[in-house]
Amino acid sequence: MKHALNLYRRLLGVQIRSQMQYRASFALELVGTGLIALFEYASLALVFERFDNLGGWTLGQVAFLYDMAEFSFGIMDMIFAGFDPSLFGQNVRRGTFDQLLLRPVNISVQVLGSEFTLRRIGKIIVGAGIFASALALNPVAWTPPKALLATLMAVSQVAFFGGLFIIGATITFWTVESIEVVNIFTYGGNYMISHPMHIFPAGLRQFFTYIIPAIFLAYYPALYILELPDPFRLPAFAPWLAPLAGLSVLMAALAFWRFGIRYYQSTGT
Repeated sequence: MKHALNLYRRLLGVQIRSQMQYRASFALELVGTGLIALFEYASLALVFERFDNLGGWTLGQVAFLYDMAEFSFGIMDMIFAGFDPSLFGQNVRRGTFDQLLLRPVNISVQVLGSEFTLRRIGKIIVGAGIFASALALNPVAWTPPKALLATLMAVSQVAFFGGLFIIGATITFWTVESIEVVNIFTYGGNYMISHPMHIFPAGLRQFFTYIIPAIFLAYYPALYILELPDPFRLPAFAPWLAPLAGLSVLMAALAFWRFGIRYYQSTGT
């Protein structure tokens, strides 16, 4: 474990130094990712210029969900960039993944350290800033349990979406190219948890409750933190299922990844 962590730290160092080599380009990318996140939030705010609420939720309440998701997804996209299905599929097709398999080093650590998109910090910073403004719009009476749950929300969402990236990367062992259905669960799932879950059709909501437990990653913790009523009347412990939901998806993804590695066949390139 210690050796793997040291290796990962060194791989990250290489990635960071290479991306910082051209400071002006890095700064522009940093600003660009931040502006994209800001404009996306502005489009959400414009909706509330026309409508007073979204499913009974105010702008501050929806922004709480939205910005927590943006913040967490930005961290995940930075850390798990090596497993991004669209990029990983190219490595499988070109045969560069085979090179990693030939090295006497943990393959998961190598893939994690192969990409580290530092420019995502722009999105993370903007997400954190807008989250602070959301709290100003909707003051929260913070208590130790609420602070703990907010932290668990972020960590659980990182684990959840990281797991989906790993599943998407593993699927490319057989499809070679990334398939769009994976984006339904990654970017589509990010959209789902960015909005109050009760506004979606019952079938879609049930899918993201009982098949993919996304409802417990943001919606139920937000109900607890913002002290809002539960329209579905789930048990009182439902908000605290966020870590279980996030880690279960990540653990299942890692098991699927090991299965894929075991039966991986090179494309021959």
